[in-house]
Amino acid sequence: MNRACWLRLGIGLVVVWLVVGYVLLEWSLPALDRSRRVWIYLRNPAAYPNWRVKVGERCGDAPFLLPTSGYIGFLWGDSFRLGHRHQGIDIFAGTEPGITEVRAAYSGYLTRLATWKSSLIIRIPQDPLQPNRQIWAYYTHLASPEGFSYISEAFPPGIQEVYVEAGTLLGYQGNYSGDPGNPVGVHLHFSIVKDRNGRFLNELEFENTLDPSPYFGLPLNAETNRDQVPVCEK
Repeated sequence: MNRACWLRLGIGLVVVWLVVGYVLLEWSLPALDRSRRVWIYLRNPAAYPNWRVKVGERCGDAPFLLPTSGYIGFLWGDSFRLGHRHQGIDIFAGTEPGITEVRAAYSGYLTRLATWKSSLIIRIPQDPLQPNRQIWAYYTHLASPEGFSYISEAFPPGIQEVYVEAGTLLGYQGNYSGDPGNPVGVHLHFSIVKDRNGRFLNELEFENTLDPSPYFGLPLNAETNRDQVPVCEK
């Protein structure tokens, strides 16, 4: 290969890497910007009252109530590293752990596995948007960094299929990550999980979750909401 061919090849590779770099930057910028805003909010929550949603609030005629109060900092589909997409939404209270209420967004049948310190899941037999299918509402981080549970005593480990109405107190926001030395920040992680043969699928896999936007009447999909703070319209 002569010198001119090598030069064209080198230029071509540079162009390819520039395009790839641009695509990756565009792909990651919304999540990076939301991370920055979460940090700003948590430093002084009182300065941003217009960023907050309120527990029990319903946006328009959406079927779900908002399950807690705070700033919806991360959305469904946000990406924090290559190959990862966020499976739900994160609502940051801006308070100490164990203070901000978490309530049921929709009526259903609650289960808490025996090993769950900070998590609950509620079976919704009829999806309000598609009544011919069953879905599950998953709530987590309801514990301290050390694993002290903030879940209501009404729902001890091992409990299964207990009916709860929308608005029922489930517990309080925590910052449990499974590693006491690495708390995740006080927030509720909420996701809508698909069903298969009467069982909930693994919430850790993005494809097993649903876009929560139509359930709450808010722009909660990171693909279509790049910079809007999700709050109910007044």
